[in-house]
Amino acid sequence: MPKQETAVYTHGHHESVLRSHTWRTAANSAAYLLGSLQPHMRILDIGCGPGTITADLAELVPQGHVTGVDRAPGVLEQARATAAGRGLTNVDFAVADVHALDHPDDTFCVVHAHQVLQHVGDPVQALREMRRVTRPGGYVAVRDADYAAMTWYPNVPGLDDWLDLYRRVARANGGEPDAGRRLRSWALAAGFTDVTATSGTWTYATEEERAWWSGLWADRTLASAYAERAVAVGHATEERLRAVSAAWREWGERPDGWFAVLHGEVLCRKEA
Repeated sequence: MPKQETAVYTHGHHESVLRSHTWRTAANSAAYLLGSLQPHMRILDIGCGPGTITADLAELVPQGHVTGVDRAPGVLEQARATAAGRGLTNVDFAVADVHALDHPDDTFCVVHAHQVLQHVGDPVQALREMRRVTRPGGYVAVRDADYAAMTWYPNVPGLDDWLDLYRRVARANGGEPDAGRRLRSWALAAGFTDVTATSGTWTYATEEERAWWSGLWADRTLASAYAERAVAVGHATEERLRAVSAAWREWGERPDGWFAVLHGEVLCRKEA
């Protein structure tokens, strides 16, 4: 029997986190997968959060069906509201643990997970479960950020402190913040032999983009599960968090500011 999840989700579902999650679309977060979709497909969207990507996928498979799953029951109410607001009838949502999925073998044409494996206790086991419930000839599609590869300008000193702090908190929670570079290795260890590895970026450079990205991280640093955990386990003081938050605000106000988030992507085909 696959083991249950042991890691702690670093971000939680504070408004500053959902501000980011609800911005995500299939176009800006799953473009590497979209060319492989067919209208009839049955899709499992793991770690669906508020359901914006899930709803996009449902629109792309009008003769198919999408099931969105998440470990947090509360956020699924927002996901259901997202789907209902768009008039979608080919989507449903449920609570699930990616290490032990409650689905029979060979159920889905596509199993998708965006920004999930960086937060789980055993990413290889998660991929094995994703592979198990995928039909022969189907796809497992995974995309994760790589924190150590994030880069920005100008070099506001407090942002180096932010990166160091976030990576330590994430690892203390049982996750791997530099997951993007590891996806292909994890997929091979999970038994996949047909793995296409790519990368993608989010870039924030305009005044509006800088204000949005810096604002959500400034707020998340002060009031979120990540902030609470950082203080509770002794990785930071509240004073340090305030300094990191201020650094985000400073960067966001710089007219020459630029920030890039690198993601690793793998599209894994299950042998027919």
